[in-house]
Amino acid sequence: MSDRAHAELLEHARAIVAGELRAASAVGDGPPRWLGADWETQRGIGRYIDHTLLKPEAAVAQVLGLCEEAERLGVKAVCVNGSWVESCAERLAGTAVLVAAVAGFPLGAMDARAKAAEARLAVTAGASEVDMVMALGRAKAGEWNCVGDDIRAVVEASGQAAVKVILETAALEPVEIATACLVSRAAGAAFVKTSTGFHPAGGATREAVALMRAAVGPEMGVKASGGIRTVEAALAMLAAGANRIGTSSAQAMSSHLGPTAPPLAEALRVGSGGHA
Repeated sequence: MSDRAHAELLEHARAIVAGELRAASAVGDGPPRWLGADWETQRGIGRYIDHTLLKPEAAVAQVLGLCEEAERLGVKAVCVNGSWVESCAERLAGTAVLVAAVAGFPLGAMDARAKAAEARLAVTAGASEVDMVMALGRAKAGEWNCVGDDIRAVVEASGQAAVKVILETAALEPVEIATACLVSRAAGAAFVKTSTGFHPAGGATREAVALMRAAVGPEMGVKASGGIRTVEAALAMLAAGANRIGTSSAQAMSSHLGPTAPPLAEALRVGSGGHA
C-alpha cells in the first residue's frame, strides 16, 4: 500500500466513524438488510448462532456434547479449537450444522504463515469456516499493510471456507475498528468479528457492532462475540448490525431457537426496544 493509499484508507475510516457517531442516537430508518430478505417470516435466531466452546480445558465429552446441543437447537455452527474439528465434523456429518475453527487464537500475534497453516489444517479436517485473530499489535501500530497481508494469507489458505476476522474491538479506537473492517473486506474476508472473549479489554458492544456494520455495508458478515449470554443481548446485537452471534450460552437462548421460536421480526422489536 502506497503512502497515498494509506492516507485514503484512514480518511475513509474517519468518515465512517464521523457518520456513525452522528447517527448513534437515531432510530434506524429501514429494515435490517444484513439479516436476509426473509427476516420477517423466519422463526428464531438459530441461523445466526455459533455455539462456541473454546476453553483450553475442554475435553472430548464436552465437545461432542456441544455438537449434540447444536443439532438439537438448530444453530448455524459450532466453533471450536483446531484439535476438535475432525471430531465435530464426523459427529455433525449429515446435519445442517457447520464446523468453524479458530486460527491464531486468542492472541493473533504469531507469524502469518502459522495462521495460514492452521487454517489449512482445519479446513482439511472438515471446517467450513475459520475465525482468525487479526494481528492486533500491527493494527495498533498502524501497519495496515501487514494486517491485510496476514488476513489475505489465511483467506487464501482457507479456500472456499468463509473467514471471519476477529478484531478485538474493545482494544481498538473507533477509527482503528473502521480501518480494520475496510482492510478485512479488501483482503477477502467474509466476516468481521468483535472479540475473542479472552481479552481483558472486554467483549462485544452494540456501538462496536453498529460501527462495523457501517464500515462493511449490508452484504458482508458481522459477528458479535464475547459476553453475549442472553437472548436479549443477542437480539440487541442483531438489531445493531450483527448477522452472526458467537456464544457459549446457546442453551440459555433455547426459547428463541427452533421451529417453535417466535418470529424474528417480533422478537427484534421486543428485544431491542422497538428497533428492528
